[in-house]
Amino acid sequence: MEDCQIVQLYWDRNEQAIPATSEKYGSYCTSIAKNILGNNQDVEECVSDTYLSAWNAIPPHKPSVLSAFLGKIIRNISFNRYKHNTADKRGGGEMALILDELGECVSGHDDLEQTVDRKEVLYAINQFLGRLSPVKRNIFVRRYWYAESITDIAGRYKMTANHVSVQLNRIRHQLKLYLQG
Repeated sequence: MEDCQIVQLYWDRNEQAIPATSEKYGSYCTSIAKNILGNNQDVEECVSDTYLSAWNAIPPHKPSVLSAFLGKIIRNISFNRYKHNTADKRGGGEMALILDELGECVSGHDDLEQTVDRKEVLYAINQFLGRLSPVKRNIFVRRYWYAESITDIAGRYKMTANHVSVQLNRIRHQLKLYLQG
């Protein structure tokens, strides 16, 4: 089923929207949540919550790219679950490592100035990513959007894990310099 047909099911409040979404994007959503959480029970709950959030958000939203819309929802829900699961303890998993890596480039503080500048920062990051080669951009996105492990990325691009790690380190350094202007 095409995305526009699935979105129309949501707009029509047709309950078939959920199974259609699950059939087309279930493994995509599961993959994102699993990379962030690692816990199958939490992953299933987050995927279900994603479908509910999509149901509640469409309408009024009418996403033109349903996969990106769902990807954003599942990431947010999964990150919230991750924060909840790791409250009062230091997580030793992949997400803690990923967040530490990105902390070099973008501060994690929630203050008013950051909130106001958020769109500008996102625009700058997108501009920066647009200047990278397709492979470097894909490595960066797979690590920091899809939360894939360095080992999985290395296997996907037929590189060593060390090479991927070095590439990510260089990209983060370039991003930091780019954001500092």
